[in-house]
Amino acid sequence: MLTLGAWLLERLLSPLVIFGLAGQFVFMLRFLVQWFVSERLGRSHVPIAFWYLSIGGGIMLLIYGVLDEDPVIILGQSLGLLIYARNLVLIYRHQPRAVSTATRHARASGKPDPTPVTGPPPARG
Repeated sequence: MLTLGAWLLERLLSPLVIFGLAGQFVFMLRFLVQWFVSERLGRSHVPIAFWYLSIGGGIMLLIYGVLDEDPVIILGQSLGLLIYARNLVLIYRHQPRAVSTATRHARASGKPDPTPVTGPPPARG
């Protein structure tokens, strides 16, 4: 019969458990990033990196749950991944589109934009 310490050491050295712990570490990093950014700004703030770390760690933990056949982790991470992805969709939907450097320079100098914003592309011939 294995002692608790020997059982724990055996489990911790399993490649699957190491992968699961790495996923948990990535998932935990999201809170450290959020805390760091909030402290720097002096107010509570959820940076976009929070959602990417949530997705990365969530995918790793979902894979771990599937391979370990753990329904609690599978169900928990599946719902979480949908929420994290939806938050990114909402964030990007409400951000203005990026403006090219050439367009910014043209606008600053008073010249017309080098590329049209609307309409079909110019014909090549």
